[in-house]
Amino acid sequence: MPNTTLVILAAGMGSRYGGLKQMDSFGPNGETIIDYSIFDAIEAGFSKVVFIIRDSFRNDFESFFKDKFEGKIEIAFVTQELHHIPEKFTLNPDREKPWGTAHAVQMAKDEVDGPFAVINADDYYGKEAYQTLFDFFNATDNHLSEYCIIGYFLERTLSEYGTVNRGVCSMDSEGYLDSIVECVKIFKEEDGIIRYPQDSEDKNSLDARTLVSMNMFGFYPSYFDHFDRLFSDFLEAYGEELKSEFYIPTFLDVLIKAGDVKLKVLESESDWFGVTYQDDKPHVIKRLNTLIESGAYPEKLWG
Repeated sequence: MPNTTLVILAAGMGSRYGGLKQMDSFGPNGETIIDYSIFDAIEAGFSKVVFIIRDSFRNDFESFFKDKFEGKIEIAFVTQELHHIPEKFTLNPDREKPWGTAHAVQMAKDEVDGPFAVINADDYYGKEAYQTLFDFFNATDNHLSEYCIIGYFLERTLSEYGTVNRGVCSMDSEGYLDSIVECVKIFKEEDGIIRYPQDSEDKNSLDARTLVSMNMFGFYPSYFDHFDRLFSDFLEAYGEELKSEFYIPTFLDVLIKAGDVKLKVLESESDWFGVTYQDDKPHVIKRLNTLIESGAYPEKLWG
């Protein structure tokens, strides 16, 4: 099998966090969340990592990560910039917002030659999830039209500090994705029931074992051909809007409805946690320390 690659979406500027959380320390010896993700990917069998970053912090990012992984796994760095669009389109000079996660993945095209997983840089997904992805790649023959998504049980993705937004997965009888519905302001009430507001008066409930997307996907290089076609359609319709973005779920929804791809939903028993605000940092540190104490990771991750 060709290289199995981990593509890490790390182009965010960390405006809500107050800095580049991709390089912030969470482990006892300065480890980032990315360190734990790559450690798990190496154990599962991945052989390459591609970082999607911004040119404005490329030098700092490369110097921070490159030497750390030398001899452990192949590393590449590519940038996502606004001007990375087809030549026939003109960039609105007032636009500042990136083109979204589906566009970010496309930046890895020249560094990927086989199956690849996509994750967020600031999310912890758990060891088992990477093994599930790697096993899917080994077992799947349909490289043109079958991808996968890791589905997490809702109860394992809730926050103790407020509401969350989650993409609730709907599947057909064979376990393939029908749709991802974004549910906002999800919370667990005192009675233990998980609810989210439908409007100002009513609330919907969700089962604790509802599968949700946390943006962990498994793709093949056919992704890039599909993207070239659909991104041009997106730019024709929304390219002049200053805040329009082409997200991975939107991209996949178009492909699924057209019958171009199927997306297998793979259940993960792992706990997910991530960092958005500075207030999240103590919680993430505590969770990682618990994993270290349980023996899941060595105290000094890279020896």
